[in-house]
Amino acid sequence: MPFKKLDIIEPILKAVNAEGYETPSPIQEHAIPILLSGKDIMGSAQTGTGKTAAFAIPILQNIMQKSKRDGIKALILTPTRELAMQIKESFDNYGKYLPLKTVVIFGGVKQKSQVDKIRRGCDILVATPGRLLDLMNQYIVKLHAVEYFVLDEADRMLDMGFIRDVKKIVAKVPNKRQTMLFSATLPKSIVSLADAILTNPERVSITPVETTLDTIQQTVFYVDAKNKIRLLLGILKNNDYTSVLVFTRTKRNANTVAKHLFEKKISAVPIHGNKSQSARTTALKEFKAGNVRVLVATDLAARGLDIEDLSLVINYNLPEVPETYIHRIGRTGRANKNGISMSFCSEEEVPLLQAIQKHISMYIPVDETHPYHSIFEEKAEYTNKNSKSKSNNSKKLSVEHQKIEKAPVVAKKSDSKAFSEKIRHSQPKKKKLQVIGTEKKKGWAKAKPKSKSYGPRSENSSTTSRNNSSKNKNYSRKNSK
Repeated sequence: MPFKKLDIIEPILKAVNAEGYETPSPIQEHAIPILLSGKDIMGSAQTGTGKTAAFAIPILQNIMQKSKRDGIKALILTPTRELAMQIKESFDNYGKYLPLKTVVIFGGVKQKSQVDKIRRGCDILVATPGRLLDLMNQYIVKLHAVEYFVLDEADRMLDMGFIRDVKKIVAKVPNKRQTMLFSATLPKSIVSLADAILTNPERVSITPVETTLDTIQQTVFYVDAKNKIRLLLGILKNNDYTSVLVFTRTKRNANTVAKHLFEKKISAVPIHGNKSQSARTTALKEFKAGNVRVLVATDLAARGLDIEDLSLVINYNLPEVPETYIHRIGRTGRANKNGISMSFCSEEEVPLLQAIQKHISMYIPVDETHPYHSIFEEKAEYTNKNSKSKSNNSKKLSVEHQKIEKAPVVAKKSDSKAFSEKIRHSQPKKKKLQVIGTEKKKGWAKAKPKSKSYGPRSENSSTTSRNNSSKNKNYSRKNSK
């Protein structure tokens, strides 16, 4: 179905075509008609499925056709600065032929320029919770005219601890509004939040296997942690990978990896929460422009990057949450284009890999040809049997594979000594029995008694005898004189 059959007005349709889009993605095809009709929606879709356009296009059209209030008419709340800027850019692109102004506000920078833009006029406000509440408390931002409210990446918002801020903001938005909640996952906390802020919502769910994963060629590399940087350098020798996004688990790892690449004369820059907003913006701009070949990022940027024609995504460290894996690799293979992702798995990360494969209901082919390949007994037959079918990247786990996945982890023989030591130390320590007086009595038996009294002496008996002996010595010295 082409976009023109979704009853989109001509100025927006012209802008969409200018962006090179002809047919809507599944989330767009389902969500746009619902939102154009004025209903609330709870959407579940992974990164890279085009969900920003799914709510941006209807909001722009509804404001042009139905909005009557003066002031900020639409509020889009998002967890990160990077994602806020991406959403603002999407509104600018789809609304380029409309007389509407979109402003983005976020923390980490001075507020003056953002405040000036709001005061010059704002129809659509894209904001992060902290900066929005700050400007609301200063009476700079007023939400009395909001008719369309979007809570984007709701699960990420809750993970980052913004639930209280979200509730404060919702309390200031008029009850008569159209509300849109989008989340990659729908845990109980998100469902309860949806019940509180949505009114008879339509639910749209797009599964990851049907969308993001089908367009991405996935590969896993078993490698010792110490050899990961060598493997990365070997992969980057392929000049076909012109833009590479590397994900690490920690900020320190991001800095370390970027430093190693820079020392090997590979243009790389790290991006994470410790970097200033200006530094992060500059890094993204340079990467998108092609001036930097490798961007090393933490999961902070996993849902906030929108880069066209990204050659390769590398999971230098596997994520601890399986859902995060989808968000990471979703940076490539966007807009129905093919992408490539590679994951480095060390021995201690094997359980994380198993959790990922279980979550996406498919195995990830293993590359055993690289020079740093390591064999871990934990994966047993699971990987070896599946490696025969590497070409079929989206094959579902068979019943046999699922049984193997639940098999207990087998310890290596080389680890038997360490394992026994661990078991020994884990045993509860036996309490020593205290036998009162035993040692002293043995000592008394060996020593000759100095007095006729037998049995245990009093506490002061030893000191008394010493004092008496010293007195006798003094007395004998006086007599000798």
